[in-house]
Amino acid sequence: MRHPGDAHHVLPVDSEAQDLISLTYFSSASVAFSDQDLQELLAHSRVRNAEANVTGLLLHVDGHFVQTLEGPAERVDATFARICADTRHRNVLTALREDIEQREFPDWSMGFKVLDPETAATLPGYNDYLETSGATTPVPGRPGIFHRMFRDQR
Repeated sequence: MRHPGDAHHVLPVDSEAQDLISLTYFSSASVAFSDQDLQELLAHSRVRNAEANVTGLLLHVDGHFVQTLEGPAERVDATFARICADTRHRNVLTALREDIEQREFPDWSMGFKVLDPETAATLPGYNDYLETSGATTPVPGRPGIFHRMFRDQR
């Protein structure tokens, strides 16, 4: 599993490839995350995701998260349910949940990037989320643009 700046890990082969999904969501932190808190969250998430055969990426911007999870539907849904139940998150909004034929981030149990607010403002849909405190309707295509931007920023 490749993480920017981290050692490689290997995920199991997609034996459940026929039911792969991608789920992208926005949320706000209900508590402040220090750099150390974020590193601990990532370390724990990467282990759990590798065990569950879930890949994806996470962006953190000034107390807000944008995350994409990919993998077998049952495992992604279970991971997302844990995130929704985590009291460190509030205003969780699913931007997109769709069936996929292949993963966009197959080598990352959780890619991670901290963006400054100015860069985040260029993410389609991100400002909409902030301005409505999470109560917004997802716009088709925005998560794909988010994925491309993440790849371009690495």
